[in-house]
Amino acid sequence: MEEEFVAFATARSGQLYRSAYFLTGGDSHLSEDLVQDTLGQMYAHWHRLHRPSWAGRIENPAGYAQTVLVRAYLSHQRRRSSSERPSLALPEVAEDGPDSALRLALVEALSQLPPRDRAVVVLRYWEDRSVEETAAIVKDSSAAVRTRCSRALAKLRGLLGGDLAELVAR
Repeated sequence: MEEEFVAFATARSGQLYRSAYFLTGGDSHLSEDLVQDTLGQMYAHWHRLHRPSWAGRIENPAGYAQTVLVRAYLSHQRRRSSSERPSLALPEVAEDGPDSALRLALVEALSQLPPRDRAVVVLRYWEDRSVEETAAIVKDSSAAVRTRCSRALAKLRGLLGGDLAELVAR
């Protein structure tokens, strides 16, 4: 059973990290912490894979891990210390790739959104989740998810404005 978990963690950790990176607005350290917390919780509940369905079996471990990640992120955002930021300047980075300016602009714009709006946008458009799946993960109604998406996308368009077309055209 432990070998199964190690294989699962190895296969999913990269994808979980990318989702966490977007959720946290580009905070790589917090992203790593969230992935570690998620995998820790998954390990604690891994035995539930072999239960009967009526006894609380985990049917989709990858989906369950994504849900745990988003809920860990939202829980972190509710803590008082989550708003502490040691520095506003980005560290020096290696040579930029062709889409790194676009990615940095998107991450910066995402970091301007409230945590629940950011979670909804990442789940809907990065993870390509349905409205119903997103609503279940963030424990909200489908209508609230659609409203959050609409408002968050409008805010992103306002934040990125003409810069987005300029960055995409490069």
